[in-house]
Amino acid sequence: MSFYQKLTEVGTKFVSKHKLFKHGFNLSPMYRRSTGRIIEVSKDLMHIKIRVPLSYKNRNYVNSIFGGSMFSAVDPIPMVQLINLLGEDYVVWDKAAQINFKKPAKEDLYASFDCTVEELEGIKNKIRDGNELEIQKTTQLTNADSTTVFCEVVKIIYIADKEFYKQKRKQRKRN
Repeated sequence: MSFYQKLTEVGTKFVSKHKLFKHGFNLSPMYRRSTGRIIEVSKDLMHIKIRVPLSYKNRNYVNSIFGGSMFSAVDPIPMVQLINLLGEDYVVWDKAAQINFKKPAKEDLYASFDCTVEELEGIKNKIRDGNELEIQKTTQLTNADSTTVFCEVVKIIYIADKEFYKQKRKQRKRN
């Protein structure tokens, strides 16, 4: 169990999970360095919204938001969101990512991360049938009114039944 998972386990005894998710991310050194900030988290964790403000901390040589800041603000959210939504019976890992820059960002950026009950049920059903799968999650960084897309991040996320994953790792070690 990671430091952040232990912190979540203890923290949820005192603070609701959605508030801990928001404030924990915003205070964690690894996320603070991205310059992104979580600004909304629904009580059920199905909706998360971030803001990446244009600031001296993330301006690049041509005065737009540094691409690394855009990516690092988006990067951990889908995986950690799914870990929390699916629960302890599943292994969730980032497997691959692709970032597509559409235009220079010279204003604050926003992104939403949404899951549906149907999506989660579909994942669980596919895991029950095949033990593991990969899904694709696409996130767009936009302006405040979502009319302009500045950047798109496509993530491939690996999800497996925890017991299956443990057996798979043991098998690999033997070979």
